[in-house]
Amino acid sequence: MTLASPPQAVVFDNDGLLLDTETAWTRAEEALFATHGGTFTMEHKRDLIGSSHTVAAGKLEVMLDRPGEGLALMAELHERVMAEATHDVAPRPGAVALVDALLDAGIPVAVASNSPRAFLDLVLQTAGVAARFAVTVAGDEVAHPKPAPDIYLEACRLLGADPTASVGLEDSPTGAQAAKAAGLTVIGVPYLPDMEIPPADLIAASLADDAVLAAVGLVPSRG
Repeated sequence: MTLASPPQAVVFDNDGLLLDTETAWTRAEEALFATHGGTFTMEHKRDLIGSSHTVAAGKLEVMLDRPGEGLALMAELHERVMAEATHDVAPRPGAVALVDALLDAGIPVAVASNSPRAFLDLVLQTAGVAARFAVTVAGDEVAHPKPAPDIYLEACRLLGADPTASVGLEDSPTGAQAAKAAGLTVIGVPYLPDMEIPPADLIAASLADDAVLAAVGLVPSRG
């Protein structure tokens, strides 16, 4: 799968796609659950990946059996993950090389994240990649977060790019639905290897995959 010409822009999801922030989230989630008498499991993780603030709040209410306390639980989780995000946040395999190759080729890049601005800025700084992105859009800066298309539409608008001539990179079904709804060609790179990403036009094992490079116009397609 490849576009007819190099894309006008490439937009990266952040958590679990550009950066391995999921380890920080997991540490915070485990602590939150322990505080409230629960045990955080991989099934919880799978359900929460890609969720917006409001959706995650509703899920936490059910998971911890604390009806009506979702927003308070999310506030506590946010405080915990902000502390965790000051260390041990690294780019995902192939991420920096891919971003640099796109920039060298003159292809604009952006980050489109469901996470709030404060967290997004912090982890980009912690991982040492903030300077590479002139455009970033956070989940608390649009009317409707993923799976709505707003974040991707705003990222493309800020880059001056046509969404239908651009590529979105995502690790979750929620994010892929957002990119697809915005009209982008979607490349899925699952954070959890067995996670299905139905809306994606292409599934790759990592950002270093040759198929990803071909899809974003960096190497000739063999297909």
